[in-house]
Amino acid sequence: MNKKIILLADDDTDDTELFCEALTDIDENILYYTAYNGGEALKLLTGLNEKPKLIFLDLNMPVMNGWDCLKLLKKDKQYEDIPVIMISTSSHKKDIETASSLGAIGYFVKPNTYKDLRHILHSLTENLENGLQDAIADMQKKGSMNIFGFNGII
Repeated sequence: MNKKIILLADDDTDDTELFCEALTDIDENILYYTAYNGGEALKLLTGLNEKPKLIFLDLNMPVMNGWDCLKLLKKDKQYEDIPVIMISTSSHKKDIETASSLGAIGYFVKPNTYKDLRHILHSLTENLENGLQDAIADMQKKGSMNIFGFNGII
């Protein structure tokens, strides 16, 4: 089976460890890479032989934040088609709208429990090849307050 490659850029080491632990628990075929900021994420991307199936970008990071990284990804022909989900501890409507307008496919509010994190990541990773936006919309319809999709649902 092909590896499911995921890139996470987040400067919070505790959140990164939980995120990676959840991915490892979910599927042994998930290969994840982590970066401390947007600049590191872009540099890491250039060194990969295969593009990630999904990128998670934290909004607030040092050196290069998630917004600036997202803008650069969407301007680059090599990376513009990679789905990006912005992540944050806040659910401010303005941030959610900005993520949508800059080309992210979703906005993920970091959950308070490992169980919720694992559930959401499981739903996303099961639908990496196709149906990712539908999976996000489905979680939203079921009442998740941690994920917001942008195929008409804000």
